[in-house]
Amino acid sequence: METILKAENLTKVFSRPGQPDFTAVDHISFELRRGECLGLIGESGSGKTTAASMITRLLDATEGRVLLDGRDITNLSGRALREVYRNMQMVFQTPAESFDPRRTLGDGIGESLRNSGMGRAAAKAETARLLELCGLSAEFSGRYPHQVSGGQCQRAAIARALAVKPKLLICDEATSALDVTIQKEIIALLNELRGREGPDLSILFICHDIALVQQFCDRVLVLFHGAIVEQGAPDEVIRHPKDAYTQRLIESIL
Repeated sequence: METILKAENLTKVFSRPGQPDFTAVDHISFELRRGECLGLIGESGSGKTTAASMITRLLDATEGRVLLDGRDITNLSGRALREVYRNMQMVFQTPAESFDPRRTLGDGIGESLRNSGMGRAAAKAETARLLELCGLSAEFSGRYPHQVSGGQCQRAAIARALAVKPKLLICDEATSALDVTIQKEIIALLNELRGREGPDLSILFICHDIALVQQFCDRVLVLFHGAIVEQGAPDEVIRHPKDAYTQRLIESIL
């Protein structure tokens, strides 16, 4: 199966005045196949978000490479990096903070459409379609982030991410701030989108809940102290963990 995302020896070292350097991500390598959902799990501080930030170029890597659809994006900036974001989008843990509180959800979703040259009327119609695709009525376009629930705001954030028709969707703890019922709804939505898009949508699903990964992901990587300590099919990793840290993660949900 064709690879959409490849990380090679990806490393991030933070230098702190008067203190030893801190290695947040330590030479991790993995591939995400086209149409696949890959889980990246670990407790807080394991390096998950740092890894995601390097992949999305929000942070520069200290060492290693990131390839998206075969293209090395590790050191891109400016216009070249903006072009990358047409193929890769991120959904964050706290969606309300990722929207401008002074602008409506519709403005946030439609911005990338207008930036790509779509006329205002066409962008408005496409925004309504995306909202409905994500389980919200078109009237949510006129609401502000503080006027909707966390689950509704996350649906709108997913709609915004899908606006540019990305090949890769990165969900960084996208359900962890939601209650269990809403979590299930968001996972169901993502599964529905995967079923609709097939190989045209791949997902990197970052979370700390191995049970959630078992429900949703095709494969899982376990991150501990910035390093990958275990990987495989979720059922296999849960039933036959090889690493003591993975065992502790599993025991925490039993």
